[in-house]
Parts: sequence; structure tokens; C-alpha cells
Amino acid sequence: MLSRPLRQTFTLLAAAALTVTTVSACGSADAVEASSAGNELAGAKFVIGSKDFTENIVLGNIAVQLLKAHGAEVVDKTNLGGTVPNRKALESGEIDLYWEYSGTGWIEHLKNTTPIQDSAKQFKATAEADLQKNKIHWIGPTPLNNTYALAIRSEKAKELGVKTLSDVAELARTKPQEVTVCIETEFSTRDDGLSGLSKTYGMTIPKDRVSLLDTGVVYTETDKGQTCNFGEVFTTDGRIAALGLTVLEDDKKFFPIYNAAVTLRQETYDKYPALEKVLQPVIAKLDDATMQRLNARIDVDGEEPTKVSADWLGKEGFLGADKS
Repeated sequence: MLSRPLRQTFTLLAAAALTVTTVSACGSADAVEASSAGNELAGAKFVIGSKDFTENIVLGNIAVQLLKAHGAEVVDKTNLGGTVPNRKALESGEIDLYWEYSGTGWIEHLKNTTPIQDSAKQFKATAEADLQKNKIHWIGPTPLNNTYALAIRSEKAKELGVKTLSDVAELARTKPQEVTVCIETEFSTRDDGLSGLSKTYGMTIPKDRVSLLDTGVVYTETDKGQTCNFGEVFTTDGRIAALGLTVLEDDKKFFPIYNAAVTLRQETYDKYPALEKVLQPVIAKLDDATMQRLNARIDVDGEEPTKVSADWLGKEGFLGADKS
């Protein structure tokens, strides 16, 4: 069995502790120096939310800093909670925009049961239906596809001979004691989560072999292999490579495509159409590799989301001239 260097393990544990502090602190954009990239949004005021996991907090901070750089007044409500609180806040007017994912819109908000496996078609269908039914406008999509997956320690994957989710289903029949799973609470209740996955692959996992954990803990426990052999992960998460985890192939194409996009009420979009011009160049740059690097800086290196977002926007030339 392969062993990991102790240095890497200690570094990751320390980073995890730092992440709990930095991400939960919601990262005020006040720490980022003001800059100007244009005045397209001068006089506008936006309340920006985000979900409570690293990537969505980073995306939320990108929106906060970008819109401020284009002249808007921004209230930062990133790290607002899970999918449901953000969507309700958007619909009620508590927030004006947040980043959502096409697969989540299609399955969770629009209540479809079958995903569309073509990325462009999935986004188009989601955006059109959400606009028609709910008057929610989507700006995007990003190239990044932050879909769900199951991962396992690479050495354990070799030991068990698993490469695909069908292999896991077969293992659940032949060696059920090996199929222990760590997941977050939201994954346990979503149609595109564990119940749908189990149904699609025809596998039964007893409740006593499923552990509900915070997102970050899922990764560390999967790496340890004591609480669980398999863990729910996001494919753009930087911890997958850092921990040496193997992502199992979704060979039956159960999981939807999750391209990120900015969602806002149609009335907000109609009032501020310049949002499209401001956001689209940034959206186009956010691919899988970029997001993995940004996520790793927070979850592995322990940096703050506000700094990571500002560094990236500045490096790409999206923040314009420093006003200080």
C-alpha cells in the first residue's frame, strides 16, 4: 500500500483548520483595495449572495469585486447558506444575484428528473425555462463543470478494483461492508444526490454505512479511509489532487452538467443590462483548471477567498486601475 509523506498530511490538516476560519468568516470585500474598470454600473446597488462552500464563495467574491470596480455599490452577503436559502433570497428580493449551476437549476428549481448531457443544450433549456416560469435570468455559462462525483483513496481503489460507479454498485452486492460513504447533508436530500444515484446504479447502501458530514470533512475522512471508503466530491475541488483521491467514472451519466452562471431576477436584468457586458468576459475565463487552482489556494493553502478572488481578477486585468 502506498503511503503519503507526513509533510503533506500535516499541511493539509493545517490548511483545513484555516479554511474553517476564513471561509466561514464570509470574507468581506472591504479588504480588497478599490479599483475602477469602468462606470457602466455607476449609481446601481446590488446585494450579492453565495452558497456556503468554497467555490461559490469565491465566485460570489468575484462578483462583489467586479461590480464594485464598474461603479456599483455592493452589499456583500456571500456565504448565505445552501441552495434553498439563496434561491429563496433571490426570489424574495433579499439578494439581487448569486451564482447557480445549470444542473441544479434543471433538477432542483425546475423539478426535472432527467438531465441533458449536452452542456450547451442543458444550459439553454435551464435558462429558458427558469425565465419563462420564474422570471429568473441566467448570465453565462462558465466553461467550468462542477459536477458531483464519488472519490476514493487511490490506493484503496486499486485494492478494490473500482474505476466506475458500476464497479461500486457491484461491490455493494459482493462486499457490502466495503461500501461506506461520506456525504454532505444536501447531497442526501437532492434528487441528483445519493437517492437518485443509488436508483440509477441499482445499489443499496444501508443508512448505518452513510455518514453525513460538513463538506470539508468529507474530503479528509475519505482520505483517512476510516469513516468511509467513498466520499462525495465536487470535480473542480482542489483537494482531490492534493489528497491523492481517485474520482470514479459516472459511466451511466447520472450526474447532470453543472456549469456556473449568475442568476438574477428579470426585473434587475432589465434595469441594468450592462451586467451582461461586465460579467461575460469574466465568466468565459472560469474553466475547470482555473477553478481547481482557486479552490486549492483556499482549501489546501489556507488563503482567504477575498484575496484569492482579487488576485485572479487583477491578474486577468478585470479590475482596471487602482483608485487608491
